[in-house]
Amino acid sequence: MAEKNSALKTIASNRKAYHDYFVEESFEAGIELFGTEVKSLRQGTCNLKDSYLIIENGELFAKGIHISPYEKGNIFNRDPLRIRRLLMHKKEILKLKSAAERDGYTLIPLSLYLKNGRVKVQVGICKGKKLYDKRESALKKERERENRRAVKLQDRDR
Repeated sequence: MAEKNSALKTIASNRKAYHDYFVEESFEAGIELFGTEVKSLRQGTCNLKDSYLIIENGELFAKGIHISPYEKGNIFNRDPLRIRRLLMHKKEILKLKSAAERDGYTLIPLSLYLKNGRVKVQVGICKGKKLYDKRESALKKERERENRRAVKLQDRDR
């Protein structure tokens, strides 16, 4: 029997989340989707920029994930910004809820990816950055970029 391809294929990532938040911990969750939404995701038409997660009645929901309508989906297309339920074990949801209730913490979807043919969401417990934290991160990234450039020039000169 042939094995399924276990490679991960990233559909979309939330780069803004890494700019605006410190990611403390991350989890994997399934997502409840309709057929045309999955087809649209396979084409890579998704935006996680302003999305966040909420917990209501012991269930985890994603708000603000924009999945563009499938171009061949006609009447079966759903609202691109509808609220989608995430699938996790009850204990994990309770852990996320207790983490999100702490001051300054929030739940953010970090990326959407395909794993064994199923769409998964990487959920992050995030703490908001202050303006000076964002500046510090930018400076650190710039220094790393300059170091890589200098090493590359040294290797080329040899």
